[in-house]
Amino acid sequence: MNPRYPRVAERAGERCEYCHAPEQVFNFAFEVEHILPRAAGGDDALDNLALACESCNLCKSDAVTGRDEATGADVPLFHPRRDRWHEHFLYDGDTGTIQGLTAAGRATVTRLRLNSDAQCRDRRHWEQLGLYP
Repeated sequence: MNPRYPRVAERAGERCEYCHAPEQVFNFAFEVEHILPRAAGGDDALDNLALACESCNLCKSDAVTGRDEATGADVPLFHPRRDRWHEHFLYDGDTGTIQGLTAAGRATVTRLRLNSDAQCRDRRHWEQLGLYP
């Protein structure tokens, strides 16, 4: 386990900082993800680390940008240290989807595939249990 995991997880409220999945419903610890990947010059400083579920971590990989479907532009992805989640995303409890409110939000929803059938179903279930949003 990453030695910085306890501090990163506590700061994130033990939720994925991209999709807000609650870590407590998984049988394994979430990943400590580099917001700016090492391959792009990122470091291990706490302000470059985010808690990410396996799905978000795998989909994001080394990406720092994504395509905004509304404009076609390549834009920076949501940055958990600089951006506020509720300014970029809106959770729809009826469908379980996460809607991007900004170019960064839309690009992140697309790049990280935040609205798969399984994720939307799980979010609705977690909401019934009082664990989401």
